[in-house]
Amino acid sequence: MQALVLEKKGNVQLRDIDIQDDLGPEDVRIRPLAVGVCGSDVHYYREGNIGDFVVRQPMVLGHEAAGAVVEIGSDVKHLKVGDRVCMEPGVPDFTSYEALRGMYNLDPSVRFWATPPVHGCLRETVVHPECLTFKLPDAVSFHEGALVEPVAIGVYSVNKAGLSSGDTVLVIGAGTIGIVTALAAEAAGCSRVFLADLKKEKLDFVKKHYREKITGIDLNDSDIKTVLKKHGIESVNVVFEASGSAKAYSGITQYLQPGGVLVLIGMPSGPVPLDVVGLQVKEITVKSIFRYVNIFPRVLDLIASGKLHVKPLITRVFAFKDSCSAFEYAARLPGGDVKIMIDMEND
Repeated sequence: MQALVLEKKGNVQLRDIDIQDDLGPEDVRIRPLAVGVCGSDVHYYREGNIGDFVVRQPMVLGHEAAGAVVEIGSDVKHLKVGDRVCMEPGVPDFTSYEALRGMYNLDPSVRFWATPPVHGCLRETVVHPECLTFKLPDAVSFHEGALVEPVAIGVYSVNKAGLSSGDTVLVIGAGTIGIVTALAAEAAGCSRVFLADLKKEKLDFVKKHYREKITGIDLNDSDIKTVLKKHGIESVNVVFEASGSAKAYSGITQYLQPGGVLVLIGMPSGPVPLDVVGLQVKEITVKSIFRYVNIFPRVLDLIASGKLHVKPLITRVFAFKDSCSAFEYAARLPGGDVKIMIDMEND
């Protein structure tokens, strides 16, 4: 089948590849029709590894996807051929200790699309468990369906923070995950949502599309405390760290109210300094995020209802035949783009 294959660091090819995808009784075969380009895909393309996950053999890229069911296994109960679906890309061992505790996202043996050595979904068809395949509501397009995976991180983070209606929130980092976390917080009923970053292009994007929902803080010419005070806020209930930058941890406790919550989403490349006493004297709760768990249906409901307006996040679309160009473009880190989408229908 045709697929976008990462041959090695810096080399992607659109070519035929032989993948044995046997359809089990509880599986569905899906034709991907929209696939988002994730930062991890780009990182594998540029660097050839993410930590201990190293590309040692050709690997199909892509893990943010929506498509149509083309075949079902004998025991599939809730899906049929022709259904429009999106897919949760990590397949755990559901008998593992982590899964049995309700944390299947932490299963160390999870097989996650486009994480070496597992092939991703930028190909003609994929086989996936029915239990991790979700029917798209009529109001949700294939492009929006492909956004469910990254948006899931934001919604899961907000849920884990335990937000209450009227809370105030600060998100540090205006990349895709930071933006969707801010949007999820606003959808959860927060009264004020602030989003801080050094990247003016990202903040300009937020101002253009979400000015009524999110207040941007340009760290090039403002500091967070000054902006909060300008809006009559001394400190916030929850801080989400979504940048992964070690610098973000400097003074991070000063933005939180006593009894506040610090949620760690971004993954730093190494150890970071954290003011433990600053946490203690305010009794701040620290929570961490690794992907998501049991959240795709909630994300789909939020998108279908209009509570989460995600269409503006798609800033550039490439046809499948131009997917090599899509990765070359993404690797240049265009500042004004948020989500690059590969449209598998127009190949």
